[in-house]
Amino acid sequence: MFTGIVQGVGRIVRSEALGFGRRLTIHAPKLGLDDVRVGDSIAVNGACMTVTSKAAIEFTIDVSAESLSKTAGLDAQGAVNLEKSMRLGDRVDGHLVSGHVDGTGTVAVMEQRGESWLLIVEAPATLARYFAYKGSVTVNGVSLTVNQVEDVLRGAERTGCRIWINLIPHTVAVTTLAQLRPGDRVNLEVDMLVRYVERMLALQSR
Repeated sequence: MFTGIVQGVGRIVRSEALGFGRRLTIHAPKLGLDDVRVGDSIAVNGACMTVTSKAAIEFTIDVSAESLSKTAGLDAQGAVNLEKSMRLGDRVDGHLVSGHVDGTGTVAVMEQRGESWLLIVEAPATLARYFAYKGSVTVNGVSLTVNQVEDVLRGAERTGCRIWINLIPHTVAVTTLAQLRPGDRVNLEVDMLVRYVERMLALQSR
């Protein structure tokens, strides 16, 4: 379990083929690995991964073909947001995040507005029903608040939605979100509470 509060930006420095998956070596000098053990969970761009080996400032993870097909940014070298799993009793400054990416979205807008930044992400139809005004979303492992939801329609069919997010300067400074450009794919995890609400409503309607 995670909170969506990024603890450090690392970098995938090696990506090796592992049958159908990949073994990634992540350079993470800002994360602090002294208390990390092999087998621990670390969220890498929002995806919960298991540490398979570690050194002073690096660790490795094995990413399955299934995870590669459902995520973005875990198949090549580059900067990634990192968060160690939370402990019972930790403060939840973001929101409860499972690290199970629900799908990917596409950046439509990333531009500065005054001292802040406007991020607009296009989400697919399979996820569109889970976003709400002032609800929570995890984008590349970062806990964020949805400021506006705009359905994308093709005739009477909803083909997805756009979610509008305001990024404060601190968030831009301590995460990889500043590197986003229109057309980039991002990992999305919806608020887990809406999953339970959906299930309960589905059972009540039977």
